[in-house]
Amino acid sequence: MSLPWGTNFEKEGRMASSAPAAGAPDTGTPGSMGDVRRGNLALVLGRIAQSGAGAHLTRAQVAAATGLTKASVSSLVLDLLDAGIVREIGLNPQGERGRPGVGLELNPAMGVMGMEINVDYISAGLTDLSGNLLLHQTQEQDNRIASPGSVAAALAGLAADLRGNAEAQGVRVLGGGLAVPGLVDVKTGTVITAPNLGWNTEALDLDALLPGVPLGTTLFNEANAAALAELRYRPAGGADFLFVSGEVGVGGGLVIGSELFTGPQGHAGELGHVVVQPDGAACSCGGTGCLETVAGQDAIFAAAGIATQAASDGSAAWASRSGRAASGPSRSETLAQLLAALAAEDADALGAVTRAGRFLGVAVASTVRLLNISSVVLGGHFAILGEWIMPALSDSLERYAPGKVLPGNISLSGVGQAGALLGAAGSVVRSLVEAPHRLQVQAS
Repeated sequence: MSLPWGTNFEKEGRMASSAPAAGAPDTGTPGSMGDVRRGNLALVLGRIAQSGAGAHLTRAQVAAATGLTKASVSSLVLDLLDAGIVREIGLNPQGERGRPGVGLELNPAMGVMGMEINVDYISAGLTDLSGNLLLHQTQEQDNRIASPGSVAAALAGLAADLRGNAEAQGVRVLGGGLAVPGLVDVKTGTVITAPNLGWNTEALDLDALLPGVPLGTTLFNEANAAALAELRYRPAGGADFLFVSGEVGVGGGLVIGSELFTGPQGHAGELGHVVVQPDGAACSCGGTGCLETVAGQDAIFAAAGIATQAASDGSAAWASRSGRAASGPSRSETLAQLLAALAAEDADALGAVTRAGRFLGVAVASTVRLLNISSVVLGGHFAILGEWIMPALSDSLERYAPGKVLPGNISLSGVGQAGALLGAAGSVVRSLVEAPHRLQVQAS
């Protein structure tokens, strides 16, 4: 599969990177020959990337598709080959007269690491430049009782393991993307606030996550990254949708015109903090009655009467230092208990999920009316609970926003738990396709 390279994955200025200064775009007089060549380099690489699996375009075909001369394309392709971004593969006899040309494809020996920090787990996955997930590992741990530095260190260790495995298989890691469940300042690599983690104004050492990679590491909001992955991977496609991320908290990503909409400061889509119960429970954000107080994982588990991994601060901290699991069931075990209770038609479990679906509908109804969006994609635990939550969500939407979101326009995520890291990795690849000279500078 190839990524939709023609899609603007993120508005300009929304991505921050720890990439070394040497990899930054060269400055110079606008319209200079260097600018033209860099633009043509991106044009050629973008056309190769768009060709799709198994379609190995030749230099002549790239020239015909881009309008550049064959000589220019040949020169640009040599630069891409030298940088290791593309490789030659076999002969392509299709669509050409005379001697077959040599096919071109994104180099499968180059990869990008997607990473995620969430409330109760860390995760890392390696994709190739075409977006295929090659390696993936998740480690469950309670990050609420650990310092940001220790969480980042644990993730760096996980990423190092995957990077070692990748290099053993001949795959070089070019850069990475990190997704976190909170508001982020992408320019400085700072988590402004992540209420469910208890983080405020935490400047992360992005370089330490993947030391020495030429493209550095970028920072993303978790729900936005997952929305990007959904845009790329969802089988039904669609240019406009609201992605709803369900974890301990609830997040949202807005895709409008096949572009991620993040607002002036990059913080749009905070669905979990839409007020659905004005006189409801206090929320970790400091507000009252937010959606995640009734539809977040912990809220659903509590309403269903299912115990969570709620160890005391002291015992949890000891467990974290000793490398042992904290007392109580893990996240996956707790979800399994809830699913078993739902399958057994337990009244408390059914009531908890129905209640979550109803209030989710209240928040979504307000959002789709405001933004004129008619499609909703459910991710995280909302997708896992889809069989039970969809009826309540559909009924709620019909009550509060009749005709705005038809039942057929509510779908479950096509990427599953790996969505955030896939989206983060994919956006890093996108940045490379838009500016391949960054890697050239590093390789020179």
